[in-house]
Amino acid sequence: MIIGRKNEQKELLEAYKSEYSEFVAVTGRRRVGKTFLIRETFAYKFAFQHSGIANQKTKTQLQEFKASLLKCGMKKCRVPEDWFDAFFLLSEFLDNLGEGKKVVFIDELPWMDAPKSNFVSALEHFWNGYASARKDILLIICGSATSWIINNVFKNHGGLHNRVTYRIHLLPFSLKECELYAQSRHLSISRYEILLCYMVMGGIPFYWSLLNREYSISQNIDNLFFSEKGKLRYEYNELYNSLFKNSEPYMKIVSVLGTKKSGMTREELVSEPGISSSGQLTRILEDLENCGFIRKYNLSGIKRSKYLFQLTDNYTLFYYKFILNSDSGTENFWTVNTNTPLRNSWQGLAFERVCFAHIKQIKAALGISGVSTKVYSWQTKGDENSEGAQIDMVIDRADNVVNLCEMKFSTGKYEITKQDDENLRHKSTRFVSVSKTNKSPHFVMVTPYGISDGIYRFSVQNLITLDDLFA
Repeated sequence: MIIGRKNEQKELLEAYKSEYSEFVAVTGRRRVGKTFLIRETFAYKFAFQHSGIANQKTKTQLQEFKASLLKCGMKKCRVPEDWFDAFFLLSEFLDNLGEGKKVVFIDELPWMDAPKSNFVSALEHFWNGYASARKDILLIICGSATSWIINNVFKNHGGLHNRVTYRIHLLPFSLKECELYAQSRHLSISRYEILLCYMVMGGIPFYWSLLNREYSISQNIDNLFFSEKGKLRYEYNELYNSLFKNSEPYMKIVSVLGTKKSGMTREELVSEPGISSSGQLTRILEDLENCGFIRKYNLSGIKRSKYLFQLTDNYTLFYYKFILNSDSGTENFWTVNTNTPLRNSWQGLAFERVCFAHIKQIKAALGISGVSTKVYSWQTKGDENSEGAQIDMVIDRADNVVNLCEMKFSTGKYEITKQDDENLRHKSTRFVSVSKTNKSPHFVMVTPYGISDGIYRFSVQNLITLDDLFA
């Protein structure tokens, strides 16, 4: 059963029903469910399917390509001499099939491009010289190395330029989709526990598939991340090594970004030891953004504001915060540290990231889904007359309102204190003063269980709860 993915599945089926040959590229982070979506959509029935092999030379890749041809029904097949020969053999095989749309699914395509293999040129020749000249081929390429597909296929300046007819980028599950997935696996888990899980590992379906229904959420996290043989304890190196041929520079950037909550400018990055300003840094940052590990944004409120690069991948952040330097013998680390300052401080920041991943749901709860908006973080430095201020999320609306969002993680109803009220008033005053906006500032409190009755409950105009984030 496919959870969510309605639009993506619709596009795949639309390409299948087309009266022409179509070229589909499916991208997305490792473990996000790309292969599962394609296989389920087509009921595991393909004219030809093949998967590249990680860290193997061209000779081995070609041998496996031959094996795939034989598995799919080719009666006799030699080992291809090169990729041009491999795609020629594929063409011969497809020629001998009957009428009807022929789905060719090539998974982990980037792994097939070994050094000096001329793989991209051969793929280009197969599409332009054979598949596009027919009306019955649906070519689907897929790979976790999103940056490779973007640079070598989408941005190709040769024969593959503008040849991809469908681009499908698979995002992690939302909170609601994680809830549906948990229900499909008969996990007895509350929305609050789903939120906690999401804060640890994001909406990556494979990670969620590892949850044991006999354990509590704390037990599951201990089992997966902190036990000596935990299935996600060593995922970090596998994750980055599978995406980037030379992963060390990428992990270096990620490790540095993991130390700053709001992110870092390029200038701040190059001031770190071992990082230099170069074309390589630009490419690494673009690749990490394309693969969904970081986001690039402008921090409004600062004069001459420059782009910041912020690490947003929940698993990676959790790894650096808790796993990297943990003792493998502390198998009950997460359970033991329940309600400690260490966990509580992390939960506040992690909740903010969840909110940024659910801006669509927040806008819907505010009733502004159809209103044009700009969403950004904001901060201003203090001066001799006033202290600085920071607002986690600003929703700048086209209907003359600006929502100033305050995220507060709590295990029950949040009580707005006198100090909170003063801080909100200060932030509002500074925002209006510095931004010189004429729009009405409305404070939005985002907290799991709402706010308790108190004399300061009217400090905010709107309230977003956990149920809203699950919409």
